[in-house]
Amino acid sequence: MPDHFSSDEISEELRAWLRLSLEPELAPAQARQLLAACGLPPQIYQSSAHTLSRHIPSELAVQLSQAPVEELQAQIDQALDWLKQPDHHIVTLADPTYPAALLDLHDAPLLLYANGNLGVLQHNGLAIVGARNATQSGQETATDFAATLASKGWCIISGLASGIDQAAHKGALKAGPESAGTIAVMGTGLDLVYPAAHRDLAHRISAHGLLLSEFPLGTRAMPHHFPRRNRIVAALAKGVLVVEAAKQSGSLITARLAGELGREVFAIPGSIHSPLARGCHALIRQGAKLVESAQDILDELGNVQTAFRLDTAASQPASQRVQYDALPDELRPILERIDFAPLSPEQLMRRTGLLATELPAFLAELELAGCIEPLPDGRFQRLKP
Repeated sequence: MPDHFSSDEISEELRAWLRLSLEPELAPAQARQLLAACGLPPQIYQSSAHTLSRHIPSELAVQLSQAPVEELQAQIDQALDWLKQPDHHIVTLADPTYPAALLDLHDAPLLLYANGNLGVLQHNGLAIVGARNATQSGQETATDFAATLASKGWCIISGLASGIDQAAHKGALKAGPESAGTIAVMGTGLDLVYPAAHRDLAHRISAHGLLLSEFPLGTRAMPHHFPRRNRIVAALAKGVLVVEAAKQSGSLITARLAGELGREVFAIPGSIHSPLARGCHALIRQGAKLVESAQDILDELGNVQTAFRLDTAASQPASQRVQYDALPDELRPILERIDFAPLSPEQLMRRTGLLATELPAFLAELELAGCIEPLPDGRFQRLKP
């Protein structure tokens, strides 16, 4: 299976993935249920309506068992045409390059549209978010933090919005081509930029970082899209830094989601007289770590000078590559999705896509191969060489 789909890898499997993600009336949870029951999308579409109706309503099962309607086929063709352009990619849930961190979400996207350098997904990520109507001082702070952290190996993740988001992206770009770069998670299709004033910034990010979206091409900005975007921002990152935020703010939603996913939450304090400091102060009262400099974050999360690769052993030490190369092919994708930090069986099932009945056998094989170890509390941990 390819690491991802690009212009020279248009296959029937990709067509099936696109159709599954675009299928009218098929909820993401239903699609994942079908994947668990039937296998990859081509197997889903080769199944009879009777088989599919065991998992989804019969009317929907009939729809999937037939050829796609004209409008759906047009959407698939549009995505395939978009994919033919340089540096355009589609990364599906089954691909090794799919960000393993997103599997912590209960509603991980079936696929992601990407424009730019997929390599930045291999770096540790730190999200920087905040107010759209940020002060000049707040924007300068976001830029400075982003530039410093990107130069230390942290990929800066944000949402391409006005204010703090755009300042964070600019700071990461300012750190130069040798830095860890930046990822803009968008609340629109990748063929549209919102706000339109950020088209030049989006172009720079695609040239030196990555634009990422779960939304189909042609999807316009809608209010309910941005909380969905924010959960991707939170999940991709090891930690979230809130620079300025009002008491009721989308940035606080991102911070809450990050906390629920076990990510670190950082906040910069401000004047007690500033409305844009109240959200940060509320986070600090709730347990977010107060930071005054980028070094505070580095002290907490570590100074990462090299990329952390999720999808390949090419940058690993020789002993670890030997261990990896000796594994059977079916075990490698499983090991790639297991962190060196302990994971519960539930987390492992989300990350690997394995069923509860399948997981123990795979874990036993990885343990016998010396790749993982069980912990007394029931969690599992990948072993370092």
